[in-house]
Amino acid sequence: MPRQDPPQQPPPAQRLRLRYAKRGRLRFSSHRDFSRAFERAVFRARIPMAYSSGFNPHPRISYAGAAPTGSASEAEYLEIALAEVVVAAHVHALLDEALPPGLDVLEVVESPGGSLADRLEASRWRIEVAAEPSAVTAAVEAFVASHEVLVERMTKKGLREFDARGAVVALSSTTAQEDGSSVLDLVLRHAVPAVRPDDVLSALTLVSGTSMGIAPLMTRLAQGPIDEHGVIGDPLV
Repeated sequence: MPRQDPPQQPPPAQRLRLRYAKRGRLRFSSHRDFSRAFERAVFRARIPMAYSSGFNPHPRISYAGAAPTGSASEAEYLEIALAEVVVAAHVHALLDEALPPGLDVLEVVESPGGSLADRLEASRWRIEVAAEPSAVTAAVEAFVASHEVLVERMTKKGLREFDARGAVVALSSTTAQEDGSSVLDLVLRHAVPAVRPDDVLSALTLVSGTSMGIAPLMTRLAQGPIDEHGVIGDPLV
């Protein structure tokens, strides 16, 4: 008996782009955890999703630039494809209600087309570290003055060495008024291989010999296109 072709789905009627936040304890959720929670929320909210073709169709959701597990974020993005045209503000309200507190939808807009991932060129991070402020300042100065700082990280392909300095557009430190802890302001270009905020912390330890402390609180504040002045724009504009 000839094999039947899988059923083909019609093309999407509309695409929406979302910005969402990972806050509080939900910063420890992995990308897989979030994707499962989001698909459940889409189902509960009865969003008219478009589905992929094939024998196992799934809702058409495109994730882009997810933050590392353990990091909080105010600037996570994804795109959904819909089977019918809807009002973006209505989808915003439905999804924000369906997701658990700490996974918060901040903005929903209609997609202008093109690749969302290509718009996410850089990120800005706030990193709170437990090290003594003067030591952090010295480490930042040594790092910024370096032409290259090689760090190692275990990846799916094994232990890799790469330059953490080349991806850093800007790095500075201040002292938090509340508790006197050190706060790093980091602008990080999305490179290949990807350099993460914890790689920069490892590099600061390498150049200074001073540990940045345990359990730093890392929060992505912005993510999007970057101009010649190092300013990150809104990828949804």
